Amino acid sequence: MTPRFTGKIALVTGGGSGIGRATALAFAREGATVVVTGRSAGPLEQTAKLIADEGGRADAVTADVTSSEDLARLVATTVERHGGLHIAFNNAGTLEAGPLADLDEDAWNRQLAVNLTGVFLSMKHEIAHMRGNGGGVIVNTASNLGAHLRLPFLGGYAASKAAVSALSRAAAKEYIGDGIRINAISPGPIDTSMSLRPGESEDDRAGRMKDTLPIGRVGTLAEAASAVLWLASPEAGFAVGHDLVIDGGASA
Repeated sequence: MTPRFTGKIALVTGGGSGIGRATALAFAREGATVVVTGRSAGPLEQTAKLIADEGGRADAVTADVTSSEDLARLVATTVERHGGLHIAFNNAGTLEAGPLADLDEDAWNRQLAVNLTGVFLSMKHEIAHMRGNGGGVIVNTASNLGAHLRLPFLGGYAASKAAVSALSRAAAKEYIGDGIRINAISPGPIDTSMSLRPGESEDDRAGRMKDTLPIGRVGTLAEAASAVLWLASPEAGFAVGHDLVIDGGASA
């Protein structure tokens, strides 16, 4: 059987760790050439090496998703080096918690800049290429915190991610006629550092999830990556403007 993404070029923002790294590896295992991007070269090169060690094809390009100039360069570099851009997974994100009235304004602005404006700018430059080159697929990382669930002390993060969900669905309607299929995933707690509270160990987190999450555990990186790959695959060809919640029942 031919892997689902043979011959495809996939771009992953926030590809140096967590869901981004796991998804980059998953795309490569299914035949894609993967370009990973983020602000720090070291973690990106590590992801690319992990892919290469498994016999896959990867490239690491540093870029800041809050910079339109960086993202224009990123898309141009991807196309120049690899001949196209077929799939984009816009995953870069940041989380800063605190009571709303006490939340530092810089923290608010950082979350909007990375989580929301970063997705907007990524799509802006990805779509500009895709709509003149046969279309493509875009998957954005929103969150179950936002459009689906709200929790105290995470209002800034939830606001930014709810906006990603709305932006993804609006863009999906705008560009499906150009052959660009856009969807989002909304993960709940996944096995990354972002789901750990300050000073909390993985065992502490496991106990907390057992008591508070219907499924009783955090999601695995493989489960998150599988959701992205499904949305990016031909099997999801009729999914347009969907926000796929994967949160173990938290927002059910």
